[in-house]
Amino acid sequence: MLHDTFAGLNVQVLGISVDHVPCLKAWAESLGGINYPLMSDFWPHGKVAEMYGVLRKEGHSERAIFIIDKDGIIRYIDIHDIDEQPDNEILLNELKKIIPNAEEKVSHLYKEEDLPSGGVVMYCTPWCPDCRIARAWLRDNKTPFTEVDISVNLNAARQVRSWGGGVQITPTFDIDGQIVLDFDREKIQKILSKS
Repeated sequence: MLHDTFAGLNVQVLGISVDHVPCLKAWAESLGGINYPLMSDFWPHGKVAEMYGVLRKEGHSERAIFIIDKDGIIRYIDIHDIDEQPDNEILLNELKKIIPNAEEKVSHLYKEEDLPSGGVVMYCTPWCPDCRIARAWLRDNKTPFTEVDISVNLNAARQVRSWGGGVQITPTFDIDGQIVLDFDREKIQKILSKS
């Protein structure tokens, strides 16, 4: 859904990595596929990352997001820790600043609807490795759960950041009102055993 929103804004999302093509292909497959092009900055090694000032001396790039307008001008830069997830709400707000009529094209992402409650609710993203592990663990343990994708539900993303003290941590669990940040099996098992 968010990919469709970006397409509706006439925005192209691209991924660039200093890894070689077979590595990028394996990474995308491990995520169950991705819906944007991945480009390899392998040779000359890290040339694009270096030009954008995000190549580390160790030879890999920072996790960075650039918004470049149609005239090729960089309008926004976000460099963050490799373990942090980009905040789609911030990106959409930046896009609204440079794209006419963007507000009406993204309004569907801000629907005020109640978030699920009761039982096990897992807030996650499709690309989060811990989310995939947690999903499989819950299924293996025959634990029913409701999944909320915070990459397309911006109200859910806000709630997760609130529980995380401003940090977006996935997966985050709401188990009958008890919040568990990250995939803490022991804590989750303890709460489930009391239910």
